[in-house]
Amino acid sequence: MFKKVMTTAVLSCAAAAFMIVAMPVSKATAEDASSIARGGLLYDKWYKVIGAKKPEGTHKAWPASNTKKSGDVTWRCKSCHGWDLKGKDGAYAKGSYLTGIKGLEGMANADPAKIVAIIKDDTHGMGGMMADQDYMDLANFVSKGQFDMRDYIDYATKGVKGDAAQGAAIYNTVCAKCHGEDGTLPKEMEETVGELSSGNPWEIMQKIMNGQPAETMPAMRAFGPKVAADILAYGVTLPKTK
Repeated sequence: MFKKVMTTAVLSCAAAAFMIVAMPVSKATAEDASSIARGGLLYDKWYKVIGAKKPEGTHKAWPASNTKKSGDVTWRCKSCHGWDLKGKDGAYAKGSYLTGIKGLEGMANADPAKIVAIIKDDTHGMGGMMADQDYMDLANFVSKGQFDMRDYIDYATKGVKGDAAQGAAIYNTVCAKCHGEDGTLPKEMEETVGELSSGNPWEIMQKIMNGQPAETMPAMRAFGPKVAADILAYGVTLPKTK
């Protein structure tokens, strides 16, 4: 009986692993995918990724019209340009992060060196704050790592356009070790996976793709956004409270 159960478990894991590998991956090379995923982490919270002190004060480019946010959060790329990189035309068209700042879609496929120069310009004021590779990873994320989240998330309802059944197979073999089968772990995480996935699917989509800054969460970037959307779709079905 034990042998039969173990055989079934091994076959299930093998099937899940094959399913992930069989999914179409991005056109980026493996090296690009690694750089892009790290760039996604920097886009999320660059100072935590590189172990720097939190920036002091509110960023000079943060609009005075937004009084709901201040301090180091205004130095995060995502705070101005959104988790979906659409800025004022995306999920941040309303809410506490409304800034009126445009997104980065115009920078898709742009020369990374050009993007690095913009990051370091007077408006962004990021010159000398990171290492050369950090700037390049962030630029690669902006240039090569964009995808349209409208293909995977309904912006009106926050509904996720993914296959929850396939997402469950991946979640239970990759994510559950840290987040628990019901998404209530780790203990220090205040919200559950279900609550986070339902409340801000754009954020969780990016974290599934790129990982969590300064944590061991694996990045699913190499498997493409369809796999991330499937995991997210399953995450929505998990408990919303601990």
